[in-house]
Amino acid sequence: MAQVQRMSRLMVKTLRDDPADAETLSHKLLVRAGYVRRNSAGIWTWLPLGKKVLDNISRVVREEMDAIGAQEVLLPALLPKEPYEASARWEEYGDLLFRLKDRKGGEYLLGPTHEEIFTLVVKDQVASYKDLPVMLYQIQTKYRDEARPRSGVLRGREFQMKDSYSFDTTDEGLAESYALHRAAYQKIFARLGLDYRIVSAVSGAMGGSASEEFLAPAAAGEDTFVDCPSCDYAANTEAVTFALKPVDGSGVGPVEELDTPDTPTIETLAEHLGVPASATLKNLLVKVDGEIVAVGVPGNREVDLGKLGEHLAPAVVELVTAEDFEGRGDLVRGYVGPQGLEKVRYIADPRVAPGTAWITGANKVNTHAKNVVAGRDFEVDDYLDVVVVEEGDPCPKCGTGLKLDRAIEIGHIFQLGRKYADTFQLDVLGQQGKPVRVTMGSYGIGVSRAVAAVAEQSADEQGLCWPKEIAPADVHVVAAGKALQTELALDVSEKLGAAGVRVLVDDRAGVSPGVKFTDAELIGVPKILVAGRRSAEGVLELKDRRTGEREELTVDEAIARLAAE
Repeated sequence: MAQVQRMSRLMVKTLRDDPADAETLSHKLLVRAGYVRRNSAGIWTWLPLGKKVLDNISRVVREEMDAIGAQEVLLPALLPKEPYEASARWEEYGDLLFRLKDRKGGEYLLGPTHEEIFTLVVKDQVASYKDLPVMLYQIQTKYRDEARPRSGVLRGREFQMKDSYSFDTTDEGLAESYALHRAAYQKIFARLGLDYRIVSAVSGAMGGSASEEFLAPAAAGEDTFVDCPSCDYAANTEAVTFALKPVDGSGVGPVEELDTPDTPTIETLAEHLGVPASATLKNLLVKVDGEIVAVGVPGNREVDLGKLGEHLAPAVVELVTAEDFEGRGDLVRGYVGPQGLEKVRYIADPRVAPGTAWITGANKVNTHAKNVVAGRDFEVDDYLDVVVVEEGDPCPKCGTGLKLDRAIEIGHIFQLGRKYADTFQLDVLGQQGKPVRVTMGSYGIGVSRAVAAVAEQSADEQGLCWPKEIAPADVHVVAAGKALQTELALDVSEKLGAAGVRVLVDDRAGVSPGVKFTDAELIGVPKILVAGRRSAEGVLELKDRRTGEREELTVDEAIARLAAE
């Protein structure tokens, strides 16, 4: 017996107009259809319909995690400071952490992710290699103090997340656990009806080595990824690499200074000399943990500060200010060149390869220099991929021009290695009777975010359009208004429920058929069954919400059809 939910008793209030603060499609429709309501910035209340969808996604995640042998636990959300201080993430997370104190002055945080705590749990419970491998997971509320929470439940300060962790004694074992999770994620997102891409990614504050993201292409996405039209390469823009290709610069003449008055920007310099911006070398000054560092990229490209920060983490990267130039004669604002810099670390993008020649600052006011050759006239301390990726950049795998697209991050998997095991000395007794350091994997799925991602991809002009696997009901029965129609709608709903079909029936009195039909489209249950003009004959109209296809069926035919799907 499946649930039959009467709308006359359901707490739902649909809206005709979009919320004034809503920017994304999912934000607009989830509010209008009565699935969620805003409590405060980045904090949302899940109403009955929304909670059903959220629970259905959690069920799918649980089923697939259980299928690979992962075990569910539930850890606290309120966590002590000390483990995160030991891993350095108390500082690394910065303002993203919700920090608080108890009445005795003890410091705590609301968990953004739980690597530290899971590591300590396994350290307490596992002693021998015979106890491994083990995979643990939880579905829990997480907290991040986002500076600008937006896009509804897509970017909140409180959200539902599945995080799981694998513990193995060997790198080969970690690779197997990683592969199991990767395959499970593919099954999960297929069941959720999501169009997704698996892309190479960077680990960021999570640490570790191998990392992949699962991205759902959508206009509302906050992630940009690249996709190669000629091969299977796909990556988050922060993970795109460019091969270092030295060239022969032996034929380039000596450095020559140029009089370039009032040309402190690449644009003014290129216009003054009549050269393309790509012939110039841009040198951006930043501070890395307070020390000035120069970053060189071709003049027609921009430095991706996020990518630079990922490369240099956990160091703090910030732009220099006017005060930083004081007392530094080698740093001439607007005319900085890598040649002649004193005690400044120089980082360059691989496009500034050895042998390449550039027009760049001469470290003198109103003066630039040409024929400045990398490796001859200046040395690069570190080559890092730091430019903003652009459409048409060469694919690292095959060389074809890359395409850019927007997407929502719905999952992320990491091979953490021994980062946290080293921090907390997570060892087990190995086969040879000696301690063995455990290696870990970390795997996340944004459960509440997945609700919005599905809505973004599946909604149409009329409203939401849920896949059956996660919809709040299998069929939305609509009584067109009259007593006979309402009686038939309730009767067929009970029979459908007895046949195992989840039913939402609109039996509201005093509500016009037009409003009921509009709400049915907005709420987005996969099938709409209408008790309308032919109710006296026992004939119903069945509509497919996604395709719009309609057909008339008798009560018995409708029950048989819906029960079989």
